[in-house]
Amino acid sequence: MTTTPEIVLVPIGDVDRELLEYLLFALPGTFGATGTQRTMQIDPSDAYNQARQQYHSTQLLRRLHDFRRHDGAKILGVTNFDLFIPIFTFVFGEAQLGGSVALMSGHRLRQEFYGLSGDQDLFFARAEKEATHELGHAFGLMHCRSFDCVMRFSNSVEDVDVKASDLCALCDTKLRGHLDSTMAA
Repeated sequence: MTTTPEIVLVPIGDVDRELLEYLLFALPGTFGATGTQRTMQIDPSDAYNQARQQYHSTQLLRRLHDFRRHDGAKILGVTNFDLFIPIFTFVFGEAQLGGSVALMSGHRLRQEFYGLSGDQDLFFARAEKEATHELGHAFGLMHCRSFDCVMRFSNSVEDVDVKASDLCALCDTKLRGHLDSTMAA
């Protein structure tokens, strides 16, 4: 039995509707998937760290995990919260490697965060790269060393800007192999 994977976008907090529509358009093609959006009641309050004034991304992933499905769908939480994990000052997102949930934040992808004039096209391009990156992890891909791969680790917004928006040939081959094996199961 073959099935097409599904990507389910879940806004967490106040998220730009146009961004969600853009991601629903852009993301499914990379993963040979369909895309939908669902509104789920996710209370982020216990993920907030007062001392850091940020949200612990792993705790938000746990909330998303409560909504996982058993049909292979990948849930991508999209938020504007500033995210962190204890070993980093911030993260653009986090995902379960080979799991069912991923999370990305647009907070530090906006030009306004850096005191610059807003640029919606640049913001959407950055968000697409980071959403693709986190979903790549959910589909089993690890970080890539190739400069032209969206799976390359980004430590800054400049890293996001210079990396490609697509998978390199090696990561694409790995993804297709993963998709073929899960679709045949």
